[in-house]
Amino acid sequence: MTRRGMAALAALITSGISALSLGNALYWYIALLLLCSLVYGFISCLWARKTAFCHQTLSSAAVQRGDKAHLFLRAGHRCPLPVSPLEGEYLYNGALGGCFFPAAPFRTHERRIALNVRHVGQYDAGLSRVLIRDVFGFFQMSLRPEGGASVLTVLPRPFDIDKPRFTLGDDGSAALARTQEDYNAPEDVRSYQPGDAMKRIHWKLSSRRRELVVRRFETPAPPDTLILLDCDTPLGGENVNEGKESLRDALCETAVAVAHLQMEDGSPVRLPIYGARANEFSSDHAASLSLLQEMLACQPFGGGEDFSRVLNLELRRMRRTGATVIITTRLNAQIVEAVSHIRRMGPSARLYLVTYTPDAAEYQPFVARLQHHLVEVCYVTPA
Repeated sequence: MTRRGMAALAALITSGISALSLGNALYWYIALLLLCSLVYGFISCLWARKTAFCHQTLSSAAVQRGDKAHLFLRAGHRCPLPVSPLEGEYLYNGALGGCFFPAAPFRTHERRIALNVRHVGQYDAGLSRVLIRDVFGFFQMSLRPEGGASVLTVLPRPFDIDKPRFTLGDDGSAALARTQEDYNAPEDVRSYQPGDAMKRIHWKLSSRRRELVVRRFETPAPPDTLILLDCDTPLGGENVNEGKESLRDALCETAVAVAHLQMEDGSPVRLPIYGARANEFSSDHAASLSLLQEMLACQPFGGGEDFSRVLNLELRRMRRTGATVIITTRLNAQIVEAVSHIRRMGPSARLYLVTYTPDAAEYQPFVARLQHHLVEVCYVTPA
């Protein structure tokens, strides 16, 4: 019962007592009118609640940031008695919204709610409950949809960047030549063909078979592109509206852009995730990009490993890495030292600094030191 219903009930009791005390017919009429209204309100509200239904669907379970997503809500009832319009309460990104459905019975009424997909992440989206009231507003009952809220995944959208450069001579061809010159590790042999180098002939086997055979060596895999993403809480953005969310968007989209550019050419990409949900992405097919987008969208960006420690842990991968891309919102002495060490181990290194203040004075000494070690420094300003 609502506050209005409680007031009507109090008026009914008062009118009944006045009628019994004074014997005035007017009080009897008022009490009877209030009683009929309360009874009608209760019956119609209960009937509508028992026959009410509500459903919800998302236009898509996953959309790229900036695209359109809609929540479709359907509700209705089968009570022939007049009731108030149904009020729906829906939840999205922790905030409640409301909408109304017409009170006409025996029909399914639909509402389309446009959802804000400005930021990367996973968000609960769905109908929280439907409120049913009688025409007088004396009674209120709620109906909750089965299954609860759905989950909308907002994926990072890649953008155009310059292709990371491998270290000179480390594009795979040099490694192939080195492997072919390694006579201690042949993969197989084959018949001699005109143009084969004489030093590749397997003389002992050729004398046994009485024909020339040459060694065939295993073709090496192309070098990896290693993407190291700072999955800790983004630094900065406190004075910008939705600054933290925009920094997270820029981190994810920069990583996706680098991976997409490399996998388009069939280059293998590895991206270890040292966040609250530890994981690792590894692929050389552009079709796998959606998996990386979903992995980054599910990452809460907080509570992970210290990024300078992550860089030191990944030094073990540098022997098979051709290019290293570091993406972070913070730049300090520990990170600069770790990135410089990566560069000294051989692979090319590019650092993307995601910040609202690329010209800040505190960054200049660190940037100069990185450039001194031939590390390419790029700035990304969140949209």
